[in-house]
Amino acid sequence: MLLLWFRNDLRIHDNPALEYALAHGVKHAIFIATPQQWHKHHMAPIKVDLILRHVALLKAQLATLDIELQVVNAPDFNAQIDVISKTLESLGSNQVIVNQELELRERQRDQKLAALDITITAFESDVIVPKGLVRNNAGAMFKVFTPFKKAWLNYLLNNGFQYIPKRVITPVDYHALEPLLPKISRGDASKWPLAPDVESRVIPEFLQTKVSAYHDNRDIPSIKGTSGLSAYLNIGAISSRYLLALLLNTYPDLLHQQPPNVFSWLNELIWREFYRHLLMDFPELIKHKNFNDKYDELPWRNDPDHIKAWQEGKTGYPIVDAAMRQLNQTGWMHNRLRMIVASFLTKHLLVDWRIGEQYFMEKLIDGDFAANNGGWQWSAGTGCDAQPYFRIFNPISQSEKFDPQGAFIRNYLPELSDIPDKKIHFPHAYIAEQKLTTYWPAIVEHKQAREQALAFYKQYTR
Repeated sequence: MLLLWFRNDLRIHDNPALEYALAHGVKHAIFIATPQQWHKHHMAPIKVDLILRHVALLKAQLATLDIELQVVNAPDFNAQIDVISKTLESLGSNQVIVNQELELRERQRDQKLAALDITITAFESDVIVPKGLVRNNAGAMFKVFTPFKKAWLNYLLNNGFQYIPKRVITPVDYHALEPLLPKISRGDASKWPLAPDVESRVIPEFLQTKVSAYHDNRDIPSIKGTSGLSAYLNIGAISSRYLLALLLNTYPDLLHQQPPNVFSWLNELIWREFYRHLLMDFPELIKHKNFNDKYDELPWRNDPDHIKAWQEGKTGYPIVDAAMRQLNQTGWMHNRLRMIVASFLTKHLLVDWRIGEQYFMEKLIDGDFAANNGGWQWSAGTGCDAQPYFRIFNPISQSEKFDPQGAFIRNYLPELSDIPDKKIHFPHAYIAEQKLTTYWPAIVEHKQAREQALAFYKQYTR
């Protein structure tokens, strides 16, 4: 008798471990929540809630497939090993079916489990092209995105990709799910629909009306120009292979012709693949190492007042402050804004990127270690294929370019609602002229901060 163990794959569609289990008559499945481990990994409470809601949904969906999902609480990964061992013993089995998890400690846990003479049948469900199959001529993982993308696309064109067609099941009454939720402290992700609603409404609307303008609209934070699917991809509630299958069904020649607007969205999926493939080959990134070790001795200033101002959205730079308030209030932040605030923290304030990385994980509903680590190291200039240290985002010009009328700023900084459009991106002179006291002073001056950052980094790039 086999046991199916759900981890970061909370779906019944395009789930290879589940397909194998069904083919072998599996009747028992388990999900083991680890609140203490999640806390150690700085998982956002709102993400915990999204996970638990999908676990409850999964339990109801599996019941229609005649599989019982047992939901168990255990403190950490070591305790998970004990739970699995005892569950298998009660079933008279030593075989467990899983989808692989990428991160280092999760892999180490599975190795410990295998050392107990437990047979683990593992599949890969988190990427489109299997990790380890996109290599350079030397057989190594790419360290630059563009050649990785080219090789990734070539692999796809030559080999295709495996996708399990969507399973038809009896609809589940969502209102009956609440009693199924584990009793764990969590945030509130109720404004985020469950994956079946996303698949039936959000994704079709995006592919039919938004993806064709994605390249033009993706950087504008005041409109819904992005897909909003990252949170579901991150917990495995929606499959990236499923998304690619839908995209190619709508645009069959996409891989060959690569039209800019539509291909820009696929490009974001490839970035996700890049960071996940990278983490498989460089697991030391889990230990918060700089990818480029020449920056290991950077003397980050880490001013506590600057860190607090950045976290609370009180830097005096409206686009930065509005972005941070969006994060604090909603558990999500627009991708362009993530780049702006990360550049500001690391290069204007000279704060260690790891502090920002952790804060994002503590707040984001779509907090994903591989992408978050990759993004922060890219912004700080310490990472794989990072932006050069001398590329320093000007938060004022970024605001003027991507929020020209200040619509996004006004939404999260109501104290600036009456500031004219042309003044709102850096309103301090106008505020002084009008003798207003509605906004925080700027904690650094852009030109001076830029010069300091250049000098700060230059000493380690000779």
